[in-house]
Amino acid sequence: MKTLIKNVTILTMIDDDQPFTGDILIEGDKIKKLGTQLTDEADEVIQGQGMIAMPGLINAHQHTPMSLLKGFSDDLKLMDWLEKKMLPAEARMTPEDIYWGAKLSMAEMIKSGTTAFADMYIHMNEIASAVQEVGMRASLTRGLVFLQDDGGKRLTEALELVERWNGKAEGRISTMLGPHAPYTCPPEALREIVSIAEELNLPIHTHLAETKEEVIKIQEKYNQTPTEYLYNEGLFERLHVLLAHSVHLNRRDIRFLKGMRGGVAHNPVSNLKLGCGITPVFELINQGITVGLGTDGAGSATTIDMFEEIKAATWLQKLDYGNPTVLPAGQVLRMATKGSAKLLNIDHEVGTLEVGKRADIILIDMNKPHLQPIHNVESLLAYSVNGADVDTTIVNGKVLMKNRKLITIDEDELLKQVTFRAKRIVEGI
Repeated sequence: MKTLIKNVTILTMIDDDQPFTGDILIEGDKIKKLGTQLTDEADEVIQGQGMIAMPGLINAHQHTPMSLLKGFSDDLKLMDWLEKKMLPAEARMTPEDIYWGAKLSMAEMIKSGTTAFADMYIHMNEIASAVQEVGMRASLTRGLVFLQDDGGKRLTEALELVERWNGKAEGRISTMLGPHAPYTCPPEALREIVSIAEELNLPIHTHLAETKEEVIKIQEKYNQTPTEYLYNEGLFERLHVLLAHSVHLNRRDIRFLKGMRGGVAHNPVSNLKLGCGITPVFELINQGITVGLGTDGAGSATTIDMFEEIKAATWLQKLDYGNPTVLPAGQVLRMATKGSAKLLNIDHEVGTLEVGKRADIILIDMNKPHLQPIHNVESLLAYSVNGADVDTTIVNGKVLMKNRKLITIDEDELLKQVTFRAKRIVEGI
């Protein structure tokens, strides 16, 4: 299968590359050619005039089934949000609910330009099945909490996920091990996970220092910061680690992270809505630490439109440092593409538009009042575009949305399913 995108403004996201008007030839699941006035024959020709082609956005931290709880518990303090709303509702979710909730998130992600995501949840087989059917790219992790003895059931499920799904769905699915967070993983359990991850050559996906309460709890229990705790348990020695949030870091913490494989997934909208604080993104980047962008689950963020995260990320750093030059448009766009790809350990495959890389591409319709005139493409993408401006989404060379119409998801059936499931889950809570 060959697809030719003609006369489109191309933004490769390769450092120092400038936008140019040209054509993109996709053959199978890869980008075959990038150039001007390509004359190759193709099975499908997409006219890209008036559109921008860029790498698909990559959501570096998600909890996809929480889309069923979107808008259910907003404007609450964190512990009230968690203990009075989220946990009781999640306890009612069946594996089928997980499947449809994940599919709802995928529909929203595809329609807002996200082509790949990192997910951590339970019932991961259902999520993997949804990924396989829908056609997105995903790094999947079974969250591991060790506050109560479950006889190793969670870890068994995590390893079964790896064995069953790693590298499957035409290579679109990868897996990680997921110790939930420092405060839910005591040293013995953490060391076991580190050992298994090293043996199987698997990355780690975990939450870190999301709240002040977590910092206090770890300090009281171990006389360490959460970052220091992970460092001393060997997480950063030889493993690729994806750290979600990382809001409450001091300068010493940042030194512990310097030189790490992987990096930090910044979730500005969720952290703002829950009043958690602002991740020191500018300082992390200055220390050479990779920072990508994620949305967190829709239960907290409410939106999983990555273009909203892009805006929030750059505005917050400018405000926090009192400097409008901090985190400029091009840099924050690269966080949402190249940066997030590195966190998912798939930057050799996606994150930039290059010959030989997987064809994960989005087309953005610029023929709209809020996107005209075009003085600077990157500025408009970072500060003006929203997810509804995405016209076409392509993953692994396959068109998942064209002219705003989902191709691999029956949207009517999806909305029917999630409406009655969500109502049942939250009733009376």
